[in-house]
Amino acid sequence: MLAEIKGLNEECGVFGIWGHENANQITYYGLHSLQHRGQEGAGIAVSNGEKVSVAKGLGLVTEVFGNGVLDKVEGRAAIGHVRYATAGGGGFENVQPLHFRSQSGSIALAHNGNLVNANALKHQLENQGSIFQSTSDTEVLAHLIKRSGYQDLKDKVKNALSMVKGAYAFVILTEDEMMVALDPNGLRPLSLGRLGDAYVVASETCAFDVVGAVYERDVQPGELLIINNEGMTSERFTLNVNRAICSMEYIYFSRPDSNIDGINIHSARKNLGKELAIESPIEADVVTGVPDSSISAAIGFAEQSGIPYELGLIKNRYVGRTFIQPSQSLREQGVKMKLSPVRKIVEGKRVVMVDDSIVRGTTSRRIVRMLREAGATEVHVRISSPPIKNPCFYGIDTSSEEELIAATHSIEEIRQLIEADSLEFLSEQGLVSAIGRPYEGSHRGQCMACFTGKYPTEIYPDTVHPHEKVTC
Repeated sequence: MLAEIKGLNEECGVFGIWGHENANQITYYGLHSLQHRGQEGAGIAVSNGEKVSVAKGLGLVTEVFGNGVLDKVEGRAAIGHVRYATAGGGGFENVQPLHFRSQSGSIALAHNGNLVNANALKHQLENQGSIFQSTSDTEVLAHLIKRSGYQDLKDKVKNALSMVKGAYAFVILTEDEMMVALDPNGLRPLSLGRLGDAYVVASETCAFDVVGAVYERDVQPGELLIINNEGMTSERFTLNVNRAICSMEYIYFSRPDSNIDGINIHSARKNLGKELAIESPIEADVVTGVPDSSISAAIGFAEQSGIPYELGLIKNRYVGRTFIQPSQSLREQGVKMKLSPVRKIVEGKRVVMVDDSIVRGTTSRRIVRMLREAGATEVHVRISSPPIKNPCFYGIDTSSEEELIAATHSIEEIRQLIEADSLEFLSEQGLVSAIGRPYEGSHRGQCMACFTGKYPTEIYPDTVHPHEKVTC
């Protein structure tokens, strides 16, 4: 939703480029296009063939890289990262890319996701003498790479990747090559493109459009790309692949102009809205969506139902995403700052308010109240995803199960709590069918764990919830 604006906090975004004379600037623009995936820190690591230099800091991309900072990191290869810090996970030391130096050379890592066995691996590594410089689970991979008994870096990385479990899209940079890896479930999105002779990778294809790159393909689950001055090679670090991309990428996280597995996000969200209108029809005068992620679904609902779509809620573009506020009281104040109802549109009308999800319910209640205060005679809430009943362990900072309203309340109880005239959610099958991913299986290669409680990987007994630690 703006959703619990958002009890759903996105993991991070990664970008990489090899073989471009303006790699630092291209990465800057790539990260700017991924800013929606993380707003608390940003960093860029650049290789000039002889050394790896890093510039990073807390804040937005434009804040971190102002005042000529990029001029200090020049070269023909770069990786970048934007991040959202989970509870207790702030601080400069956790801003990526993480950079490690040794006698054999430098290595920089950027990571989108969450390792479910990071806690166990950290204990093991510390018992073997490793000293961690950050609280990010990304650092685990660096220690595993360094401690690998293999001589070749590619084999070291493949060995390390075989030991980590969970969700990860890694970009790794050394003086003379860049490596890209996606977890065996493909839980996080990652795409490959070309910018002239340069290779480009990014969490979302919208970054390619911004920097002028041409999309080539998605990075495959379990795939390792090795990119250097001789070109690119693709290898598998595992054949045990089970596609399960996060459903929330389609529902909320990704930009509408991005594509995942050939499916445009805006089109997918429109289809979600259409399916929602078929499953949960209602008599009303106007349909409106909660900006921005729910606009596409609201348009689809309006097209399918025949009820006119109207701009009933306006977003203040100069207020950051309110889910980054550290306390619930500040989040609630943020809702008032961020959204305003359009009185002349909703006054005297029966309004369908389409949103992408409900997490705690407090934001939904405030928006319903705002619409009523603006004169809406009825407010019917339609959610373009199933109820979120289970926490995520793969890099999305959902609340604990106790804080997920759908885990402890029926739909009718939620309706009463948010003070809506009616409330309906999209069904699980409706979600899968509307997105229409081109794969076999009951969920067509989507992770549905937050809805069903069936996780695509083992969840270790000592897995630390993302809400309680630093993820990417």
